[in-house]
Amino acid sequence: MRIATWNVNSLRARIGRVEAFVERHEIDVLAMQEVKATYDQVPLMGLAGLGYEVAVCGAGQWNGVAIASRVGLDDISEGFPGQPGWGEPVAPEARAMGATCGGVRVWSLYVPNGRKVHDAHYTYKLEWMARLREAAKPWLSEPTVLVGDWNVCPTDDDVFDMAQFRNSTHVTPEERAAFAALLDDGYTEVTREFAPGYTYWDYYRQRFERDRGLKIDFVLADPTVASRVVGASIDRDERDPAQGEGAPSDHAPVIVDLRD
Repeated sequence: MRIATWNVNSLRARIGRVEAFVERHEIDVLAMQEVKATYDQVPLMGLAGLGYEVAVCGAGQWNGVAIASRVGLDDISEGFPGQPGWGEPVAPEARAMGATCGGVRVWSLYVPNGRKVHDAHYTYKLEWMARLREAAKPWLSEPTVLVGDWNVCPTDDDVFDMAQFRNSTHVTPEERAAFAALLDDGYTEVTREFAPGYTYWDYYRQRFERDRGLKIDFVLADPTVASRVVGASIDRDERDPAQGEGAPSDHAPVIVDLRD
């Protein structure tokens, strides 16, 4: 089975790229983040024609997650137990969706950015990750993957220039500890061994062309799924403005291959 995760930065704007991507790579399950749309706003006929069922958890122009699967899409959950909220009034955002696809429980996750250290959104981010950890502990008893845009660089090697990120979000000890806690509980990040390199490049100052990026998109698997991983890759072409039709997302898709 081939699972991919991709922050598409607007599914409506990127739907043609998504269709071409899943067909080119023969993706079985694609978890998407920052879809910025509700289900009714996304043109899904192309994906349906390719044999995909699609579930979207979105509220409009912000956030949003989705899962497209051609191997089943069952037991869909919008949000995880205990997921904290944000906004006025405070309510859970469209940042998490789970579904069972081909016997694997797939969670598409869009971790809050945090904005700035000491900002209320940074506190929200840490609480969100802590609540996710608690919710995810029981999931270790079944085939599960936690995939998506984590907005955390777990190591200094995941940042193009640490000097530019001192006292910034994504690299603080607290964020890294929150990510590491999931690994301590038994999840394995399964892409790094096979797919070194960045997954995100800001549109600013030709960051992609100069390879000044961040590694923030990851796949965490329970022990049973981790034992099935035979490879992983980052499709940099999907971030390349010179490739494909239309403007690219600022993230590249990450692909993981599982043996049957």
